[in-house]
Order: sequence, then structure tokens, then C-alpha cells
Amino acid sequence: MRLSQKLPLKAKRLTPGATIGVAAPASPFKREELMQGLSILHAMGYATRLADGLFKMNGYLAGHDQQRADQLHALFLDDRVDAVMCARGGFGSLRILTLLDYALIAAHPKPFVGFSDITALHQAFFAHTGLVTFHGPMVCTLSRSDPQTRVTWEQVLCGAGPQGPLIGNHRTLKPGKSQGLFLGGNLATLCHLLGTPFAYKYEGCILFIEETGEAPYRIDRMLVQMKLSGCFENLAGLVLGSFKDCGVEAEIDALVRQLFDDSATPILAGVNAGHGNCNLTLPLGIMAALDTDRGELRFLETAVV
Repeated sequence: MRLSQKLPLKAKRLTPGATIGVAAPASPFKREELMQGLSILHAMGYATRLADGLFKMNGYLAGHDQQRADQLHALFLDDRVDAVMCARGGFGSLRILTLLDYALIAAHPKPFVGFSDITALHQAFFAHTGLVTFHGPMVCTLSRSDPQTRVTWEQVLCGAGPQGPLIGNHRTLKPGKSQGLFLGGNLATLCHLLGTPFAYKYEGCILFIEETGEAPYRIDRMLVQMKLSGCFENLAGLVLGSFKDCGVEAEIDALVRQLFDDSATPILAGVNAGHGNCNLTLPLGIMAALDTDRGELRFLETAVV
């Protein structure tokens, strides 16, 4: 599938006292971690509304597929809810992609936040509605995230101007400058979408990837799979987030360089986004500029209106 030809659909920015709806579209979660995350949101001045059936369990899933899809429908429809935040990732988001009412979501755009397995929803939402979504912390990860994670989450969703430049412990893997639509997320989830109606090419895009708990040879295999499928053809840029517990950093860098040896694609590594304690909120579906020589990733427009 090619990217939605619709203009990016932007939701309204958060305002003081806004209500955050919480859904569990993937795996169940620890109640204690959820309560800690809710307490943090309340301390930041936000109200919360839990989706009906949030605490249901069905093995390694947070309820049956239709129940989890219906949670999202209900929160997007609810005029009292200003944004939708996922409780946890894990497994199962792919199972509900064909059950979602994308016309309903497009008619009630709201900031949608999550990462890891939630990548499947980010990609499906943008492909079918043009909705700008947010790769960022989930309720159950807030208690173990650093203060900068919470600060950038609020800055981005409240629309305090275009974000950036993001300069972390950057590593320039391939030099260059580029601009493009910023998309991506969890590497394994992007691979799992290949061959489905929800996969698409990233021609002209800046692609962001992150991962956790995968050995370098598995990272290699996933990247090769994406390359063979044409995902990297005419890619504007590649940004590597955190690769937590994925082996030696230099080994990951080396295999990425080797796989892009035949390309002029600028590549920047070391952006603090993903499964690490620092998980900066990155808007997906808006234009960004990449300057790997300076180690900068800059968003060229606000992600909310």
C-alpha cells in the first residue's frame, strides 16, 4: 500500500485539564504500573478516562479482538476524551487492524500515543485516514521514564511549536541532509506488516526504527527483509532510536552501514526514542528535516492544530 494521498489529518492540541482516554489494544498490563502512570498524568494536571473492559484478559491479549477494537472506537467517539493513550504494547495490535472503523476515526481525530506493538496502529491510522499520531510513552511506562520523556510528551501534544532539533548521543552512520515525511516505529512490527494490506513503501520518507531484546543477527534479518521488499528504495533518510538489549551498539551500527552501502541515504543513530528510559515523543506523519553531520532531527511543522 502506498501512503495516504490525503493531507495529514491533525488533531486538536491538548489544553490544561484535558482528558486522556486510556485503551489496551494489545497485551494486558500490571495494574500497579497503570495506576502509577495515571497518578503521573493526574499530577501533570490531566484527567483520565479508562475504556470499558480495560482490565479484561484473554491469554496474552487484553481481551478479545473485537473488544479491544471497540475500546478505540468508543474513545475516539467520546467527546469528553481529548486524546487516546495506550496502556501497554506487547502483542496483538495487528489482530484488530481489519476490525477498525477508519472512517469513524477520521471523523473524530484525536492525538493517539503509544510505541512498540502499537506501531501497527500508527501505520494503519496514517495509511487509511492520514491521521498524525505519536510514537511516545504509554501509561504503564511513565513511572519508569525519565523527566525529559514527560516534558517532550506534553510539549509535542500541546503544540508548543515545531519540535527540534533533537540532538542526543548521536552517531552519524552516513552523512547527508534530507527532508521527508517522518514515519516508522518498532522494527519487528514493521516487518510483520509486510505482505499485508497495511504495508507500504517509504519512498521519499525519513524512516524511524527502534527495537528491544533482538540479537544483532535478527536485526540484520529484519532489515534485509525490508530491503528485499523494497521498503528502502529512494528513502530520504533513516533514523535509529534505542536498540535496548540488542547487543553491542557498534555491531548494530556496522550492519546498518553495510546494508546501506549501496545507497546515499543519510543515517543518524542514537535518537532517544523507543524502549529506553528516555522515550522522546515523535510525531508520525509530518515533514521533518535530517542533518546527520550535525546530528539533528527537526520537525518542520506542528503535529496538532
